[in-house]
Amino acid sequence: MQHLIDTSNLSDRQIADILSDAATFKVQKPITLLRDKLLITLFFENSTRTRSSFEVAAKRMGAAVVHLDPSKSSTKKGETLEDTFANLCAMEPDGVIIRHSENETPGKLAKMEMTPVINAGAGNYAHPTQALLDLFTMQEHFGDVRGKTIAIVGDIVSSRVASSGIRLFTRMGMNVILVAPEPFMPQSTLPQYENLEAVLDSVDVIMSLRAQLERHASPIFDDYDAYAQHYCLTPERLGDRDILVLHPGPVMRNIDISDAILGDPRCKVLEQVKNGVYTRMAILKLLLLDA
Repeated sequence: MQHLIDTSNLSDRQIADILSDAATFKVQKPITLLRDKLLITLFFENSTRTRSSFEVAAKRMGAAVVHLDPSKSSTKKGETLEDTFANLCAMEPDGVIIRHSENETPGKLAKMEMTPVINAGAGNYAHPTQALLDLFTMQEHFGDVRGKTIAIVGDIVSSRVASSGIRLFTRMGMNVILVAPEPFMPQSTLPQYENLEAVLDSVDVIMSLRAQLERHASPIFDDYDAYAQHYCLTPERLGDRDILVLHPGPVMRNIDISDAILGDPRCKVLEQVKNGVYTRMAILKLLLLDA
């Protein structure tokens, strides 16, 4: 039984297979490879892109999907999450896709070895399917990402997207640099900058993150507009540089990325959403069939 708690669960060969299958699925939709499979989604945090992307991916592969609303589950009646999970597994699903606010939760459930567990985002540590779809988007654009430089910009310390991305991108041979005000910066040996302009001439990709001011006890900026003055991606900042622009969503318009850049062909935000479906199709194939 294989789980996807973080990309470290995958071998280099498996990552290559996921990227290859995603590219194939994007060109030609597969037959219903998972037509006899049943998946349960269990999202303890709000999600638009990830939950719907998984559901679309599963249904395109022929699987049935049941969504459990945790706000109406027995966890609200005092039942432990582990007991809820065990009861769901007694119904013999072929996998459970979970999002949770605590870093350790998907791993704890995986250790119960009752059904494959797929982490759809946990705490501020791991969002493996987002990292894989971002890698796929960059590979599709560049052909080979090895040696390319990506700047991750914004509230890095709060971001599970950044955390998973850093581990995967460096593993794939990319150069990762971090750009953020000091309170947004995690402890890291990677190159760190506070000034976005200082890195623009040396990067191939910028991954902008949502500024999560609400997660910080002490005010860093008076408001989002003050943040945007330093870190919003605008035509004036980017100029005519050939830089790929990514964002995991939701995008705060004119705070993370300006309207003009969102409409710029260098910006691949919607392409990431599209690629997320094909990447998750490939992940489901790997975990539910190939493994």
